[in-house]
Amino acid sequence: MAISAEDVKNLREMTGAGMMDCKKALMETGGDINKAVEWLRERGIAKAAKRSGRIAAEGAVASYIHMGGKIGVLVEVNCETDFVARGEAFQALVKDICLQIASSSPLCVRREELSPEAIDAEKKIYVAQAKETGKPENICVKIAEGKLSKWYNEVCLMEQAFVKDPDKTITDLINEVSGKTGEKIEVRRFVRYQLGEGIEKKQSNLAEEVAAELAKH
Repeated sequence: MAISAEDVKNLREMTGAGMMDCKKALMETGGDINKAVEWLRERGIAKAAKRSGRIAAEGAVASYIHMGGKIGVLVEVNCETDFVARGEAFQALVKDICLQIASSSPLCVRREELSPEAIDAEKKIYVAQAKETGKPENICVKIAEGKLSKWYNEVCLMEQAFVKDPDKTITDLINEVSGKTGEKIEVRRFVRYQLGEGIEKKQSNLAEEVAAELAKH
């Protein structure tokens, strides 16, 4: 049967499970979201969601210099215990998150951190673009909402596709490590610096340079 992207999204928000796991759960349960939640819980896949209320105050502040000093990242990733923070799985996750921020340049960790003004300004642009096609107002608004959703996927770290595996998001990646360690893990904050950012200068093809650097990892 056909499973809608909206149902997969809702199930992910309810359980913290990965996108493909949610899709499989819905297919196995005939699209019944409540049964899908139970299906995931029975297999231990939804455990990450149960950890959401716990406090993660340990972890690491990590730095990462990319492309020979052209991009720098500082990030804080939290977990519950110092034991997990020193572990290989957590340290590898922190490194991957640094690489993600360096290469994909998110604006924030979560969409809730975006200002209402920024969201409204972006939506107005999409509505204006849609109106140029001559479509009715209500259709233009729907088109704008769809583009806004894609924009969230581009600028919010937790919703971005993982650069090493585009089939999973950063949320999926963190949930996987959380499942392995048994602890709540979350990205608290980050800052990204790009050499010469804000200075008017001759433009280079940064996208190609980043792609070349990623190929080395």
